[in-house]
Amino acid sequence: MEFSLLFPQNTEKKTKTLTDESINDLSIDFIVEALTNIKYEREHIHYLMTTVTDDPDVIRYRCDVFDDFVRLPQLRETMKELVKKLADLRDIERFQKDQEASSLWSLINRLREIDDYVSCITMMKSTLESLDIRSEGMLTLKQIVTDISVESNFDELKLDIDETLEKARSLKSITIGVNLDAMLRPRTAGVLSLNDTKFTDVGLMRRFVNFASRKDGLHEGTDVSGFRYFHPANYRTTVHNSKDDLPPGVDIETLTGDDQLSEAIKRPVTEMLRGTVNDIKSTLRRYINVSGYSLISLMPEILFYVRWAELIDKIREQGMPVCKPEILPTQERECSFRDLYNLKLAIKNVQGDSINIITIDIEFNDDHRIFILTGPNRGGKTIFTQAYGLAMLLAQLGIYVPASSAAISPCDNIFTHFPADENDTVDLGRLGEESKRLSEIFKAATERSVMLLNESLATTSVTEGLFIAKDVVKAMRFLGVRCIFNTHMHDLARGVEDINSEVEGGSRAASLVTGIHDGERSFKVSLLPPQGISYAKDIAVKYGISFRQIKESIERGSAGQ
Repeated sequence: MEFSLLFPQNTEKKTKTLTDESINDLSIDFIVEALTNIKYEREHIHYLMTTVTDDPDVIRYRCDVFDDFVRLPQLRETMKELVKKLADLRDIERFQKDQEASSLWSLINRLREIDDYVSCITMMKSTLESLDIRSEGMLTLKQIVTDISVESNFDELKLDIDETLEKARSLKSITIGVNLDAMLRPRTAGVLSLNDTKFTDVGLMRRFVNFASRKDGLHEGTDVSGFRYFHPANYRTTVHNSKDDLPPGVDIETLTGDDQLSEAIKRPVTEMLRGTVNDIKSTLRRYINVSGYSLISLMPEILFYVRWAELIDKIREQGMPVCKPEILPTQERECSFRDLYNLKLAIKNVQGDSINIITIDIEFNDDHRIFILTGPNRGGKTIFTQAYGLAMLLAQLGIYVPASSAAISPCDNIFTHFPADENDTVDLGRLGEESKRLSEIFKAATERSVMLLNESLATTSVTEGLFIAKDVVKAMRFLGVRCIFNTHMHDLARGVEDINSEVEGGSRAASLVTGIHDGERSFKVSLLPPQGISYAKDIAVKYGISFRQIKESIERGSAGQ
């Protein structure tokens, strides 16, 4: 059985991976760290967040599953508990290959694992039957766990496990013989007998002293097979360096036989309890093929949905809108957002910052799919550019989007071109490095791709930068991509109609500006020609440095003398 909460059954899993540049420019690491502080979870969530699908049916499937996780807090709590239990069961199938699984404690661990697995399935079945789940994914999971419970005859299985464990637990104590060296230090140890009652004699020291002081108190010639040197490997130091390496819910100290003494005596105990060992093996062989162990593979997917649902709840508590995206046909290459904002800023508010977040409306359609975005420094251009990229990514992951409404045609990948680190430009120079990265993007992009350019080609002369930028925008129009090109090249924005008329293609370019009113930065965006000169004029007037204002000030000063 192969089942996933990320892909519908019988669906081809076609995905593309975000580039390292896109991962960095979209602040994926920052977002993952905000979702969880557990290393094991971060690794899985990071992988899922950087693997993109553009299949509308797959994305709708994910959106519906996530909707169940958001609507039903009890589902999240049960699933978190389930993950803790499943973490202990990831190696259950190892029994079929494990040559070391013949010792009593190894077999009991296997038996306990199956018992825990039965509990997991039972708990999941009970929860899914009691909640108003609606998604195809969760309804399919509900049917799967119901079928597993019936096919594997869990009632009989539970009785067998309980009876077998009870037999094993009849062993209450072990009598051990210890050889001492000349300094009375333990050198080797062996098992003398297995007992069905607990040892309660507390006079060990007194009897030991009596034995040591009287020759006739010592037993002579005791010979017990199976003596071993008392230096067994320690599971905690040889398998895992730290608990950070373990998945959530796994506690190595709860494993039966996970101690030096058990390790030292496991062989003689196993041989002496051969009948019990055979009973456990017989029980395990009957049930080791219990269907459904592949549900363990759902752990990363469950964690993905749970952690995102928890974060979405926190963002809602901050008063910010979130919504389930509408998924449009891929070939339309459209998308629209109302009250869009940057997820990263919302996370910072959740973490305790107090940022006044401005929302934006934006629409990509046949009239404009390429936006040349201009505006003042620190006017929100980069924040908006990143906000759009994150919204597209979240929608395609199936996660609620940071907006009051959203409708998207999925993209096949998100390519970013943000300023590079100075150290990365030593060999080619900054212009050469930027040009090389743009070339690589165009080699990989298709008409269904999204491009995000942030101050690209701004480090060369205005003339050179503008020349290359116009060709880049023409190539985007010809290819048909969706793009936000954040730039200070106002002449590039002024020339969008020339570009549209000079080149035929599937995307038209338009000028988009950050909003300016009376010299104030509103951080809003509007479909307008670039406002560079008028904005500079407003700023000059606001601070009293226009020629007219300075001239009048000088004249007033001269008149007062």
